[in-house]
Amino acid sequence: MSDSDWEMLEHLPFSADDGIAWRAKIGFIVLASDYTLEYELRQVMSVPGVEWFQTRIENSPEITPQTLVAMKQKIPCALSTILPGDRLDVVAYGCTSATTHLGEACIAREVAKVQPDARVTTPVTAAFAAFDVLSARRIAVLTPYRSDVNETVRQYLVDAGYEVPVFGSFNESMDPVVARIDIDSIEAGIRRITRDHDVDMVFVSCTSMRAMDSIERLESAVGLPVTSSNHAMAWHSLQLAGVSEIVPGRGRLFRHTLN
Repeated sequence: MSDSDWEMLEHLPFSADDGIAWRAKIGFIVLASDYTLEYELRQVMSVPGVEWFQTRIENSPEITPQTLVAMKQKIPCALSTILPGDRLDVVAYGCTSATTHLGEACIAREVAKVQPDARVTTPVTAAFAAFDVLSARRIAVLTPYRSDVNETVRQYLVDAGYEVPVFGSFNESMDPVVARIDIDSIEAGIRRITRDHDVDMVFVSCTSMRAMDSIERLESAVGLPVTSSNHAMAWHSLQLAGVSEIVPGRGRLFRHTLN
């Protein structure tokens, strides 16, 4: 075929539908050091018409107050890589401890620089919504954090009006290690912190902690509602997007909707 034997057909007619995210587009900002969040999201975010898109934000694998606060200025840049030029319905910032150090309002302001119309959640925002929908005021908290991070997390919950009568920690600051804490250890930790304490609910705090596929096991073990950072944030993201389908096998929280 010679160069003169072909034809360019431009401006062909086409029609467009609402795309794969015809119900909602949800953006997740995931820590660069996180092994767990995307794995757990895949378990619960397979709702027809809802798509989630993630970006990674640069951070240190060592979780300290200083490394957490340092992420603030990086949020807009990370978020700008998710569907540039398009509107997200919900943005979820995936770091529990950084949220308590920076504050939910600060996270929302940084997100609004890129996605001003999106509804914003964090693991903390989502946990508060979970506590409220399950009428829980006295919260047992389990974390992997070191003591200075723990104190900020605990105080943030108390300042928000919740009681934290017991707080347990594995005292591990490195994210790659936290991601390998097994479910038996998490269950043992929950059993220990709820023993002889009057609490309404358990919160497993940290997006690196694996709990999503064992929530019902954990609830059965202690006879209480249990949520984790990723569990609550996935639920809250769907709720904020107007998606209220029950997701079976994911514990008490996923059988509730926001009022």
